[in-house]
Amino acid sequence: MRIGLIGNPNCGKTTMFNAFTGSNQYVGNWPGVTVEKKEGKVKGYRNVILVDLPGIYSLSPYTPEEIVSRNFLIGDHVDAVINIVDGLHLERNLYLTSMLLEMGIPTVIALNMADVLEKRGIHINAAALEMELGVPVVETSASKGSGLDELMGRAIDIKGKNRKSLNIFCEKIEAAISEAETLISTKEGTARFAAIKALEQDERIGDICEITDEITLKQIIRDLEKLFDDDAVSIIASGRYDWIDDLIKRLNIKEPRKVDNVTEKIDKIVTDKYLAFPIFALIIWIIYFVSIQTVGNMTIGLMEGFFDWVGSLISSGLGALNVSPMLEGLIVDGLLGGVSAVLSFVPQIMILFLFISFLEDCGYMSRVAFIMDRLFKYFGLSGKSIIPMVIGAGCSVPGIMATRTIESEKDRRMTIILTPFIPCGAKLPVFALFAGALFRGNPFIGPSIYLLGFVMIIISGLLLKNTKAFKGGGEAFLMELPDYRMPKASSVLQHMWERGKEFIVRAGTLIFLACGIIWMLSSFSYRFEYVAPDMSMLANIGKAVAPVFRPLGFGNWQSAAALISGMVAKENVVATFGILFKLGEEMTETNPIPARLRHISMLQAHIHLWPLYFWQRHALAP
Repeated sequence: MRIGLIGNPNCGKTTMFNAFTGSNQYVGNWPGVTVEKKEGKVKGYRNVILVDLPGIYSLSPYTPEEIVSRNFLIGDHVDAVINIVDGLHLERNLYLTSMLLEMGIPTVIALNMADVLEKRGIHINAAALEMELGVPVVETSASKGSGLDELMGRAIDIKGKNRKSLNIFCEKIEAAISEAETLISTKEGTARFAAIKALEQDERIGDICEITDEITLKQIIRDLEKLFDDDAVSIIASGRYDWIDDLIKRLNIKEPRKVDNVTEKIDKIVTDKYLAFPIFALIIWIIYFVSIQTVGNMTIGLMEGFFDWVGSLISSGLGALNVSPMLEGLIVDGLLGGVSAVLSFVPQIMILFLFISFLEDCGYMSRVAFIMDRLFKYFGLSGKSIIPMVIGAGCSVPGIMATRTIESEKDRRMTIILTPFIPCGAKLPVFALFAGALFRGNPFIGPSIYLLGFVMIIISGLLLKNTKAFKGGGEAFLMELPDYRMPKASSVLQHMWERGKEFIVRAGTLIFLACGIIWMLSSFSYRFEYVAPDMSMLANIGKAVAPVFRPLGFGNWQSAAALISGMVAKENVVATFGILFKLGEEMTETNPIPARLRHISMLQAHIHLWPLYFWQRHALAP
């Protein structure tokens, strides 16, 4: 059995999906569309698959998410639907619900945020709502895990059960819908939904039905518009809101008692005209100070000690087996040395992702978009661009994919161009290597690299704004600001693991292979003779390329070779230095700078770091 999970953004859908599936989920993209697709097996239920549909506000095909969700539901891909309704914003959430009830799919409503409703003294009669909608309604709290067993049980029970269509419009609109139903050909159960979309002159109406008499349909639309003196889309939308208003009145929802609105109090500070930017900068500095300079830096020592122990163990074992020095060098210096140089930074990256996941789940990231809109509007972007850029701090690819939520095509294209300026997780080991080896633990190096990324975004945005392709002011900023809430620890940890897992997988596959190739190139001549690194094929390649970078401060072949390897994957820069400089062997607390890097002055260190940053921005791999 397959159950679809659908709802508005910020309604608690992701939290509920994670609560139902735990680690039994897999992520991909919908076929032919760069929109994330999540599926997972429901814990405790055999053969029940939960499909997490994108967060949407309606089933009108204005965004890729809405198109994907609508086509998926119409295509009989699910046996039932769980519609999550945020009880705090019932009016807005019921707009999507009204469309779902027109599709004829067995549906159960999850009246979410029950714990917050109780805290605020808001009472919604779930039984009365169930009577009005004609579908099961279950009070839930995804963050607390309450009501979920009952919700899943009722979703399984309604499989295959037909229900009567819900007529929500006035008599005149209902008459037009009935006439339109006779003029279309579609599968049983979706005729009403298809008729309404036909009246709205939906651009993708061909995806859901076939119109048998377009001339008569156009006449019905003209008569309807003449009757209400408005266009058909507005008439139907107004009809939905009229029904929702009447429903809210019939439910007789009690007025909330006076409570301290924590969200408003926090927003008065973090979105203040003068305090917003300093607070945001301080949060960024704290995140990278903890993840890179302090706690994260301590974990590197532990990881290096672990890999040194593993290397010694493997080396002793190979020595006992009388393995040739060449094979031992490949395994210990090449494969283990290169991969361990990258994996040593995994704890730092996980800590970074932990903070980002927390900020997203608690609601602050939406405020960041609001805050940055003040700045971004000066070079033609909206505050929504900051969300892809922050996601790009984990990986540029999902950051670029996240631009699909930006309605303006101009803003979306500019955001795609600018997002790679934000250092992603793959670049973090490169910067951490230089910061630790050359800047002697300066706490401002890590945060300053990320702030430099924002500076380059501003400069590049100002330049692009004056080009023909991006001229014109940005569109008005409109974005929902959810209430602050304490994220569930399991949800934050799961988000952290999902983002960090890709880095670990790459280290165990692509980088593992690259380390073997780098070791071979650095150990053999063109005649495949076992030679010293400075006589190897890699040295010759690096020496040939080094003059190109000499004006920027890259005067040695090792740095040039590392940049070339970084075109395959950014983490390979660290792996290459790990193999060529044997960083694990030479770096100690009393001697933090490898012997082969000691000749670099502080001025040259800065020169090395920033060109490397710009080069890595254009690396081929995410």
